Amino acid sequence: MPSFDLAPLTLVTGIIVTWILLGVAGVLAPSNLRYVTRVLLPLGGLTALILAAVGVAGMSSDTAARVLPLGLPDLPFHIRLDALAAFFLALLGAVSAGISLFYAGYLRAGEANSPGLTCLQYHLFLASMATIFIADDGYLFMVAWETMALSSYFLVTSNHRDAVTRDAGFLYLLVAHVGAIGILLCFGVLQSGAGDYTFAAMRLIERPTAGWATAAYLLALFGFGAKAGILPLHVWLPEAHPAAPSPVSALMSGVMLKTAIYGMLRVTFDLLNVHMWWWGVLTLSLGLLTALFGVLFAAVQTDMKRLLAYSSIENIGIVLISIGLAITFRAFGMNALASLALVAALYHCLNHAFFKSLLFLVTGSVLHATNERSLGRLGGLIHRMPVVAWLALVGTLAIAGLPPLNGFVSEWLLLQAFLLTPGLPNSYLNMLVPVAAASLALTFALSGYVMVKFYGVIFLGRPREAKLAEAHDAVGCERVGLAWLAVGCIVLGVIPATVILELGNVTSQLVGTNINDSVVASGWLFVTPIAPARASYSPLIFLLVITAVLLIVFLLVRAFYHGRMRRGAAWDCGFPLQTARMQDTAEGFGQPIKQIFEHFFRIERHMPSPFDRAPCYRSRTEDRLWYWLYLPIARAVGRVSGWVGSLQRGRIHIYLIYSFATLILLLLFAR
Repeated sequence: MPSFDLAPLTLVTGIIVTWILLGVAGVLAPSNLRYVTRVLLPLGGLTALILAAVGVAGMSSDTAARVLPLGLPDLPFHIRLDALAAFFLALLGAVSAGISLFYAGYLRAGEANSPGLTCLQYHLFLASMATIFIADDGYLFMVAWETMALSSYFLVTSNHRDAVTRDAGFLYLLVAHVGAIGILLCFGVLQSGAGDYTFAAMRLIERPTAGWATAAYLLALFGFGAKAGILPLHVWLPEAHPAAPSPVSALMSGVMLKTAIYGMLRVTFDLLNVHMWWWGVLTLSLGLLTALFGVLFAAVQTDMKRLLAYSSIENIGIVLISIGLAITFRAFGMNALASLALVAALYHCLNHAFFKSLLFLVTGSVLHATNERSLGRLGGLIHRMPVVAWLALVGTLAIAGLPPLNGFVSEWLLLQAFLLTPGLPNSYLNMLVPVAAASLALTFALSGYVMVKFYGVIFLGRPREAKLAEAHDAVGCERVGLAWLAVGCIVLGVIPATVILELGNVTSQLVGTNINDSVVASGWLFVTPIAPARASYSPLIFLLVITAVLLIVFLLVRAFYHGRMRRGAAWDCGFPLQTARMQDTAEGFGQPIKQIFEHFFRIERHMPSPFDRAPCYRSRTEDRLWYWLYLPIARAVGRVSGWVGSLQRGRIHIYLIYSFATLILLLLFAR
């Protein structure tokens, strides 16, 4: 009997190969929609589910490494599975399982690319992200990183006949490659001229000065920050996510952004053996600015996918805040608190992957049912799409940070880390932290405001368009994919102690300790990050209390008021004339934010005059950074390109003069 190697690293490698083969199988039957949606995409989802199980098992397994017989001569690929990689593999598998099932019901004939080509691009996207997590050298990492960028670019530009989609794809690819240059330079600094780009060699290098470590960290922050969408490298994200098909948007926001977080954690806490406190302050400050920027722009959006895209910027900012706190604690030797901050960061990565993927898939169902994504033309869909509406409510409450769902847990852990910062041995930091905590609390509050707008405008009230009466609910695989992610939001919120214990393996690898002892001491019912005297939280008790209160109220109403009520005509007060035009609009929800933070936005208003036959008011809210930073850079590049282009006159004697001048300069420098 042949023996099979069932080690986690071998299984992960086999899963990556399986995804690639599923993509190739799609190309073999490019126009067969039924084959792709009934066979290949469900198999991809099943493979993702296996990856999630392998990732969970790998978090508590010993580290394994291997050299592959692939690559270039004397430059083979190295792979490695440790607790950090296993966590992100579990995240990728668990979330992409639901997205793949949804995609199987979402994909339609005649939409953008052929089904087989979409299948290839989608599974290459999954395989490249998994390869990033197990790559153990800079060479394989960059190959997988570029494969991820290219496959996601082709998915974003599926509707390539649309000029707006092409522009969004070009901007995404441009920023992705600028960030890739930063990552490549970071690996160059980390190898310190040794010529060995394996991560094992980078861990052993003792850098002569802290300056080289700082250069590596700043390059990593820039390179991975471009992919994560941190300020001011965020401009691609609100353009690419709305342009992509909804399942692709879900995968990009839920998982792809986390590859950047993984890269930052890998470089900062694994490959660098030096940490400076001001790195943490810089990262925390960037995170705060990113979070506030994202939530403010989300509040004024009128496109449901752009709203969620800006919300992703906000949540990446929250993760960055947690990483900044962890770096600061680590620099001062406060490893237990660094572990708490890292648990908050990792937990929020997991939470965001579930609830943001769920909400992007919800927009896909709404878009298919109504052919509309403008919030100003939606409304009342809870009556036509009840299943989608109730599942969307789970994601909405989770992203708003309401207990006992998963979004509350990570935000609560982060606030606990902030409450423990007065122990930092730096008076300036102790003055800065309360301001940062207050800004974070404001971000959480505004996030709830944004989600009230998102859910209320789409699903509640009255339909704003007559065609919404023809909307249909999600069915089949779409419904299963949505339900899978919604259940994940509930489970992660109700059993946080179990998740935190698993995350302890990751924090032990990164900072040498974990908070498992305090969690175990308080039992499975309560979550106690440090000590019960300071803070504890029991989501299960919270859930039981909410359920009991609702049940008691329902029984009391049934017992004392059922059958005793009578209906009568409503007091006039405009009731007979109510229409959809009388309810709050997306613009109305965002108006207070525009007024309070008016100088934060670039607002263009078109005011009607008294003489207009068809008066119309229009308002456009734009990003000031686009005009202050990116347009000047674009103009400068255009001028330089024009100057370089003017050198090419098409005359042979001009080119000979260039060659002669270059030869003279080389001879002069050679002396």
